[in-house]
Amino acid sequence: MTARFRLAVLALAALLVLPGVSRATDAPQNDLSKQKQTISDIRNVGTAMWVWYKEQVAPRRSEDAQKKADAMAKEPSIAISAVPVISREELTKILVPKYIASIPEKDGWGNSYEFHLNTTDPNAVQVMGLRSPGMDGSFSGDNYVIGPFAPEDQKQDIAWMDGYFIRWPQRVQ
Repeated sequence: MTARFRLAVLALAALLVLPGVSRATDAPQNDLSKQKQTISDIRNVGTAMWVWYKEQVAPRRSEDAQKKADAMAKEPSIAISAVPVISREELTKILVPKYIASIPEKDGWGNSYEFHLNTTDPNAVQVMGLRSPGMDGSFSGDNYVIGPFAPEDQKQDIAWMDGYFIRWPQRVQ
C-alpha cells in the first residue's frame, strides 16, 4: 500500500468512528429521531394534563362551556395564546408523580417546551396546550392552522391542545 492510500483509509475510518461526526446519509434519520422524541414527549405530557383535567377540573365545568369547547374543536385554526402559559416547575407540582413521572424540559433538538394550562377557570373554552418550536428554536407565532406538515420541514412547530395535535409531522414512524 502506498502512503497516500493508507492516509485515505485512515481518514475514512476516522470519519466512520469518531463520535459526533455524522455522515450525510444519517442526517435525515437523526432529525426524524429528534422529531419522534418530541412527539412522544408532547403526547405523554398532554395525556397527563388531560387526565389531570378530567379528574380535577372537568367535574366543575358547565354544560354551556363544554358546548363551546366542542364547537371550537371544529374550527380550522386555533390560538395557543388563549391558554395561559405555565412554567415547567409549576406544571411539575401539579402532575408529578401522580399523572406522569417527570416533565421534560427540552425537545429533541434541545429547545425548551412551552406549556399552557388554565388552572383557575373550569369554564374556559380552551384549557391546555404545549408546543415545541422545532429545529430552528423559534415559534412561528401563536395562531396555528390545524393540520400536518411534511416531516422533512424540521423548522415547523409541533403543537398540541386540548387532547389533540394541532400541528404535527405527517407520517413520522
